[in-house]
Amino acid sequence: MELICPAGTPSSLRTAVDAGADAVYCGFRNETNARNFPGLNFSPEELAEGVAYAHRRGAKVLVAINTFPRAGAIGLWHQAVDDAVKAGAAALILCDIGLMAYAAERYPGTRLHVSVQAAAANVDAIRFYMERFNAKRVVLPRVLSVPEIAAITRDTACEVEVFVFGGLCVMAEGRCSLSSYATGLSPNMNGVCSPASHVDYEERDGAVTSRLGGFTINKFGKGEPAAYPTLCKGRFRTELSTGYIFEDPVSLDAATLLPGLRDAGVTALKIEGRQRSRAYIENVVRSFCEALSALDEGRPIPAGMLRPLSEGQSNTLGAYRKTWR
Repeated sequence: MELICPAGTPSSLRTAVDAGADAVYCGFRNETNARNFPGLNFSPEELAEGVAYAHRRGAKVLVAINTFPRAGAIGLWHQAVDDAVKAGAAALILCDIGLMAYAAERYPGTRLHVSVQAAAANVDAIRFYMERFNAKRVVLPRVLSVPEIAAITRDTACEVEVFVFGGLCVMAEGRCSLSSYATGLSPNMNGVCSPASHVDYEERDGAVTSRLGGFTINKFGKGEPAAYPTLCKGRFRTELSTGYIFEDPVSLDAATLLPGLRDAGVTALKIEGRQRSRAYIENVVRSFCEALSALDEGRPIPAGMLRPLSEGQSNTLGAYRKTWR
């Protein structure tokens, strides 16, 4: 299985390639990609240099143009497609069908991958992208179990890519409006979910309260680690209980499921974390390279090695095991 690794900066791209990534995915420094945060991403010139660096070392670069264009501003997204192809991207990761039509018509020789933001979670949807736009791969949303993934691969010739480590979005990506409601900035159109510009922490008597867009997301007792206030990972009070209603502030780690994912027909494994450090990227990439080597050689896959790099230093199998409330 191919290992697809994140790169939020040119130095992170080099780190991922040097650590053994088969391919690196990245985006431009604007709202055309879903990690549109200050200090991250690439200029067209930096992307071309990164592609050349990766090619010299036998790796590929995939460019994520995975937000939905704003009305009246489609030119920015068309330019991103043009710049990515010009730089030599191995594939474009797209979610908007209008943008897919543009790319397929203008650059029929460039591979199209269906972004997780498109939320293509069944065979009919995947077949539509294949037939209409000649899509070669689909990145499945993080709401499917391993048997459900196997059912999809049995009925489609499209390559399948799944997330195996990093931040866990429990929503049908591309459909969630929680962060938009709280901050006025859309993950799906502006490329920012729970942006740091709208985050606030208040410490009082040793306890920490975290807020997003003025909304209280969580309260942490003295000595309790304070997680980043992503809205869906906050603690909420209902008539039944108070707790993590949507998802705990933990990271996905599906390393122990690699045999099942391989048997399910998965083509590529994706690591989340374009906003993370070079040290994070190097450690996670090397760990998964070792896990894949162990899988190929029939050795046990080490478990829990990446817990110190996980959100809240805790891991989950997410929807792969469908154990949530």
